[in-house]
Amino acid sequence: MPKPFAAVVAGATLFFASAAVMAQAPAGDVKAGETKAAMCIGCHGIVGYQNSFPEIHKVPKISGQTPGYIVSALVAYQKGDRKHPSMRGIAASLSEQDMADLAAFYGSHAGNVVAAEAPSRQPTVAVAALLEKGACASCHGANFSKPIDPSYPKIAGQHADYLYVALKAYTPQNSHVVGRGNPIMGGTVAQYKLSELKQLANYLATLDGELKTVPQSRFR
Repeated sequence: MPKPFAAVVAGATLFFASAAVMAQAPAGDVKAGETKAAMCIGCHGIVGYQNSFPEIHKVPKISGQTPGYIVSALVAYQKGDRKHPSMRGIAASLSEQDMADLAAFYGSHAGNVVAAEAPSRQPTVAVAALLEKGACASCHGANFSKPIDPSYPKIAGQHADYLYVALKAYTPQNSHVVGRGNPIMGGTVAQYKLSELKQLANYLATLDGELKTVPQSRFR
């Protein structure tokens, strides 16, 4: 089975599985999430704030992100599928309701902004081939801001250095120290050289999307 097609099939399978999980998840409350976000603003509420693990990169924009993805990511940190000291510590302290509330709060920042159906910038021939190789649009949407599954992230307009670090994180499978455990992304990323992952990240970062950093007051 060709790898791009295999990725689509795997993604469709996960879509139905995650839809069932989402149906059982608690409903998020935006106001409650705003209060609980006090623990997040030190990194995600500062424009251009940088993280130093596993290498220096800007922390991701999560305002306007898909709420289901925020919950999925927090659960992955909580379970240890994603290995990041700070995020694992924070996620460990959260209940399912906390995660739902935080996701609702950050998801609400998208407001009425909706990304265009097509990418705002066309990729080069080389990058287009890389996107096709990984069937990236089949999961993240043709504009990379409309994922087919609520647990998948919007990636258009995300910081390039963060995207690069995140993509690389799927390569050290079964590591107890660094990385992210996800069979679909692990198989997809394994097809690329690091230089190609950087090309993908640099392109996706140039696209218009719904992601942003909303500055938050440190004093609540």
